[in-house]
Amino acid sequence: NATSYDVMAMVIITLEAFAGMWINSFIVSVLCFAWVKKKSFNSNEKILMFLGCSRFWYLCITWVYLFLSIIYPWCFYVHPIPQLFAAIQSFLNFSNLWVSACLSVFYCIKIANFRHIFFIYLKVKIDRIVPWLLLGSALLSLVICILVYNITDEAHCNNLNSTTLGNFWKLSVRMDEHFYPIFFISGFGFATAFTAVIFSALLLLFSLWSHKRKMQTNSVKNLSMDAHIKAMKSILSFFFIYSINFTCLVLTLIYVTKKENPMTFLILVFQYAFPAVHSLILIFSNPKLEKTLLRIL
Repeated sequence: NATSYDVMAMVIITLEAFAGMWINSFIVSVLCFAWVKKKSFNSNEKILMFLGCSRFWYLCITWVYLFLSIIYPWCFYVHPIPQLFAAIQSFLNFSNLWVSACLSVFYCIKIANFRHIFFIYLKVKIDRIVPWLLLGSALLSLVICILVYNITDEAHCNNLNSTTLGNFWKLSVRMDEHFYPIFFISGFGFATAFTAVIFSALLLLFSLWSHKRKMQTNSVKNLSMDAHIKAMKSILSFFFIYSINFTCLVLTLIYVTKKENPMTFLILVFQYAFPAVHSLILIFSNPKLEKTLLRIL
């Protein structure tokens, strides 16, 4: 009994999900082949590998949820399927956001040039810090995953009418006090990642501006200028689409309480396009990935 909205949602999200899964699996495959050849991973490749894996599984789980909610909605009556989907999607979503923010911070520290002693210390130690950043992102995501599972399980137990049956943008879950902690946790996580991206982009912009002014003063051509400009374009593009994604995430928290609102569907379409679009930017900003992709195409 799928409606036209169900069919449209299935088609659009399927295209976005499979495109995003192919792009991120391409990134992971290229990095794995490179690791097999040289038997080592640099910090940038570690972040890209973690990011590619989390985005691949996030899009995969999202598509499975969409498919089941439209084709086999009765399965969401079975405990603990709704709780597991909510927890897994939260873990992968927050891993995606925080590792993306880590990548932005990593580019800023590697490329920007400041003489502050703390910044110099970070530049020297960044390769040792990256594994801890990834581990911290995974642990924080796991904590949020557990909290979301417990809150969702408690809400469903206390409200027998609560269910995730139906269209994914027409939620039939009765929003009560049990779900507000999820909104608070999600909003805090979104704001933390977005703040890191903002500061990274601003610091990199200021560094590039200072570098250009020094070049003009000394009248010396620096070959690293092209690398600075390319990295700046990449991180500004990331900042732009990350801003759109952050806006969609916040609007999702607002419109999730609005039943039968088509705005929620549009928000989710933009939200699920983020992993594919940003991964494409990462590919074309990385010479190795770009060269491999063009050769395959």
